[in-house]
Amino acid sequence: MVSVEEIRKAQRAEGPATIMAIGTATPPNAVDQSTYPDYYFRITNSEHKAELKEKFRRMCEKSMIKKRYMHLTEEILKQNPSICEYMAPSLDARQDLVVVEVPKLGKEAATRAIKEWGQPKSKITHLIFCTTSGVDMPGADYQLTKLLGLRPSVKRLMMYQQGCFAGGTVLRIAKDLAENTRGARVLVVCSEITAVTFRGPSDTHLDSLVGQALFGDGSGALIIGADPIEGVERPIFELVSAAQTILPDSDGAIDGHLREVGLTFHLLKDVPGIISKNIEKSLVEAFAPIGISDWNSLFWIAHPGGPAILDQVEEKLGLKEEKLRATRQVLSDYGNMSSACVLFILDEMRRKSKESNAATTGEGLEWGVLFGFGPGLTVETVVLHSVAAV
Repeated sequence: MVSVEEIRKAQRAEGPATIMAIGTATPPNAVDQSTYPDYYFRITNSEHKAELKEKFRRMCEKSMIKKRYMHLTEEILKQNPSICEYMAPSLDARQDLVVVEVPKLGKEAATRAIKEWGQPKSKITHLIFCTTSGVDMPGADYQLTKLLGLRPSVKRLMMYQQGCFAGGTVLRIAKDLAENTRGARVLVVCSEITAVTFRGPSDTHLDSLVGQALFGDGSGALIIGADPIEGVERPIFELVSAAQTILPDSDGAIDGHLREVGLTFHLLKDVPGIISKNIEKSLVEAFAPIGISDWNSLFWIAHPGGPAILDQVEEKLGLKEEKLRATRQVLSDYGNMSSACVLFILDEMRRKSKESNAATTGEGLEWGVLFGFGPGLTVETVVLHSVAAV
């Protein structure tokens, strides 16, 4: 008779979870950050608030963002005026948009990842879908399964309302699934559309205005599995370890509330300070077992919450300017796309590493860290290992 130990061994993969493909997608509607304040105050019928508009212009200038993508066009907003008001009941109109568009955008990113992976989609065993944009039953995971034509037996996990740290969470969960299920191939999709948070400006809710200046739409997808098939599947990064923690004294630092008016965001001014004060502890816990204490010896995939977070983390850890290059590039080109950001940064890093003929997918370095920061002031820390460039 077979023992439980033998069954468990047969169920588990041999090697570490590996990212085998990356795909990204954005809506076609691009927004120029330099002209956005004029557009935003015009479309929300707020041009009479000249002082507030000037404040918003300064926010946009300081954001370090050049361009963002948004599903919401002028035409859609004119058809849905309640979305443009500061606190008008508008959840139905918002839901009607995101419930359809979030899985559709996810399909675009997933299709690109599957194409790069090069295997038939029937070999996908698990699907993790993550979004902070809208809630429905059956969820976006079910809709994507139908849109892609995945097997009905694909094992699905739907993650709603996690916010910006969730790009790390999906990796942590996919790692566990891939390493504990021999032959598993996990499709991970993060798809975010700001239609659920867009609203007009208010003098009394400036943190909402910060969100209007930072957030953009985008979807990222990965194929993750262990024991890549030689000559068929090409590893990009290995997932070595993953951890999650709530930062001390951070209650209410970032929170969001789904109400009749849509999703409202609240941010404390000291979010960059709280993150930078606590980040080294997470690094020490993650890298002490490997024997690494030089943070400049790592390649960095950090969620770009905003330029102030990046500046303070850089200063606190004494990071060289180039360490956050990939993160700053994605912030500049796309804005803050919540959970999808770190997937775009992984793509940016492997692409730039190839362009510069670096020895590895991690800018020539062996070890790296991926950070997700978000509501509850939750931090996800993932230790990455690069692979030799092909």
